[in-house]
Amino acid sequence: MLRAMTRAATAALGSAEAKTVPRVGYLVYRVERRLRARLDEELRLLGVSTPEYVTLSLLRERDGLSCAQLARWALVTPQAMNLVISALERRKLIRRRPDPKHRRVLRASVTDKGLETLDRCDQSVDRIEADMLGDLPPETVEVVRDALGVFAQSLHVTNPSPRPRPLGGTR
Repeated sequence: MLRAMTRAATAALGSAEAKTVPRVGYLVYRVERRLRARLDEELRLLGVSTPEYVTLSLLRERDGLSCAQLARWALVTPQAMNLVISALERRKLIRRRPDPKHRRVLRASVTDKGLETLDRCDQSVDRIEADMLGDLPPETVEVVRDALGVFAQSLHVTNPSPRPRPLGGTR
């Protein structure tokens, strides 16, 4: 449906002007880069990296994930995720315990200290999102949220196994 609307809008603009319409992918990229820069800056002031925040958030929603599962969710390598998990564990923001069925698998959980840190981070992220969304009405925000979810799902279905990337590497 979106593709048909984009084609119709492009056709309505005429061929000369149509070339100036930015690609949706490019706009998503620009938003992601600016959002990531703001997150990195704000979270650093709270003593947390963006990958650490993502990991803590994932564990708050899905307690007991293994390092390998977290890496898949975050689209990073297991080695990169292990560095994040180790740093969080050293700072007592998470704890790991052996899986009762698979002793070599460690299940991670957010500690009370981790939840307190996550609450402070969430406040910063809420401010950043408010800046990003500006004065958009709530119903438009829901349309954007739904559309982004559809985009992510569509890309996953058409290419379910993107290559994980190292955390500090080039995107």
